[in-house]
Amino acid sequence: MRNLSLTLFLLILVAPAFAQKKYQLTSPDARLQVNISVGETITYTLQHDEDEIIAPSTMSMELKGGKYFGIRPKVKNMKRNSVDQIIKTHFYKRNQIRDQYNQLTLNFQGDYSLIFRAYNEGMAYRFVSTGSKDFVVKNENASFNFVQDHTAYIPYVKGKHETIEIQYANSFENIYTHTTLSNMNAAKLAFSPLVVEMQKGKKICIAEADVENYPGMFLINRDSSTSIQSDFASVPAQTVQGGHNQLQQIVTQRQPYIACCKAKTNFPWRIVIVSTADRELADSDMMYKLAAPSRIADVSWIKPGKVAWEWWNHWGLSGVDFETGVNNETYMAYIDFASRNNLEYVILDEGWAVNLQADLFQVVPEIDLPKLIAYGKSRNVNLILWAGYYAFDRDMEKVCKHYSQMGIKGFKIDFMDRDDQPMVDFHYRAAQTAARYKLMVDFHGTYKPTGLNRTYPNVINFEAVNGLEQMKWTGPEMDMVTYDVTMPFIRMVAGPVDYTQGAMRNATRRTHRGINDEPMSQGTRCRQLAEYVIFESPLNMLCDSPTNYEREPECTAFIAEIPTVWDETVAINGEISKYITIARQKDGIWYLGSLTNWDARTLTLDLSFLGEGNWQAEVFRDGKNANRIASDYKKEVITIPADRKLSIDMAQGGGHAMKITRN
Repeated sequence: MRNLSLTLFLLILVAPAFAQKKYQLTSPDARLQVNISVGETITYTLQHDEDEIIAPSTMSMELKGGKYFGIRPKVKNMKRNSVDQIIKTHFYKRNQIRDQYNQLTLNFQGDYSLIFRAYNEGMAYRFVSTGSKDFVVKNENASFNFVQDHTAYIPYVKGKHETIEIQYANSFENIYTHTTLSNMNAAKLAFSPLVVEMQKGKKICIAEADVENYPGMFLINRDSSTSIQSDFASVPAQTVQGGHNQLQQIVTQRQPYIACCKAKTNFPWRIVIVSTADRELADSDMMYKLAAPSRIADVSWIKPGKVAWEWWNHWGLSGVDFETGVNNETYMAYIDFASRNNLEYVILDEGWAVNLQADLFQVVPEIDLPKLIAYGKSRNVNLILWAGYYAFDRDMEKVCKHYSQMGIKGFKIDFMDRDDQPMVDFHYRAAQTAARYKLMVDFHGTYKPTGLNRTYPNVINFEAVNGLEQMKWTGPEMDMVTYDVTMPFIRMVAGPVDYTQGAMRNATRRTHRGINDEPMSQGTRCRQLAEYVIFESPLNMLCDSPTNYEREPECTAFIAEIPTVWDETVAINGEISKYITIARQKDGIWYLGSLTNWDARTLTLDLSFLGEGNWQAEVFRDGKNANRIASDYKKEVITIPADRKLSIDMAQGGGHAMKITRN
């Protein structure tokens, strides 16, 4: 969808200059300043202290029928207000958030408004339609211009796609390309969040929030400049059933517009987060603050927790008297393991429903769901079912009602692989329908979160991450260790990640191999433990086999005890692609995780957040031989020094994890 950018260019060239109206908005701490200019177009700049962050950049929308938001705009009036409030969160990394910002609303002739917000940590803007009639959006222009040719971390869509159209269908499981803005691939889409490295060590993160009834925003640099522009998938005109096991809807034709909108639509927030230290990105609350509030009055039935998961380890039990796979005996063994370790759930991943039918009421004969549900309940373990997108969507109401009544507690819905308007709408319908039947939802094969987990807290997790599953079929060419210390500063800004950590087979860069039946992780054992603290994940998988966990009781006990939602979070340190340390607290107990890249590293941690008193820590640290034998670790109990300074060592691809309690 490129015609809007050309329209803007021609208007600026040939149209007489309008009288410029200037507006300024500053953050509560006065360090961040948004300058808005309304003339022939609407432009904004963003400044942090003395540094220009965003150079003059435009925003506009083209509607069907020759109407525009943001082209030849005429301001009717404006309004300013300030907000300083506390948001009580559900199933998040802290139990409350301070929501403080200054806001400017510009109301325009032509039935629309433009809202700007300035927070201490960044800015956001959104269009709002104020008319009484429904309308069609042909395209939107959101540009992010830079004076210098900065370097950036680019999450391109995966695969070698020849056309932009084909790229709209992707799983959003990305790695990052570190390159200059001018060197971005002009033929390839990226998606947000995307981080740009600025002067003086500052970084910005481009993101979007509250995407509802509208397509997600891709990002592209079409002309080797220092400008990033938006791009959107159009509304599908025709789809056919196909894709993975006939569980997807493949777009074969699209309309010449991106959205059909109701009157008085609030469009997505376009966000620029500004950090002066990388660790600030790893602990951002902007997405949650800008999302629509919860639409579920009673959330008491939503139970986050841990999941014994069979797919990654390929139903990999040993020492049992039955052939493992998709059958009752296997799942009863997983339920037993979950019960022994106080895990809340077992998931039945792909295979429990008859293949190629896209029908969730056809259960394979090897599975007796009522029996498994009853068996789990007798051991205080509940079940979650995997569901292909099309199979779930075609019978959504009946599926949710039937399995809720049976006693299932949630669905892991997979293979959407799009974020055009109808697919975004599916996510909201699925969340709302599941909530009516008190079912949780874990979205896989999906786009990054944009705040849906606040609006519908039963949406308990999202994939959209290059998670540990990649290690099943890739070898040393996939550098997962570097990804692990990059993603928390970028993708995790958007919200929780279903990365599915917990491998007990661990490998160095040299020894790792992709093996489906007996998969392994890159990096050390302590790295896997620390990821349960670093990665936000209210519904958190234990990816490995019960057999392997039972051979490692110390590590298993530590993982099983770690909470999945938190009262408080502190990002202690970090540098994108190098290392990170995060501490999180629940019910007065702190957990801390550190990760490094392939460089062995010594860090001095500042634990002053603990406050007064005497503290001790149960520590899992890399063993002396972890550089060669990645599973080597040492467990010990230490006293936290009175000065709250603690030095830790990590091996190559290493990690460090601890549980800190008051003496």
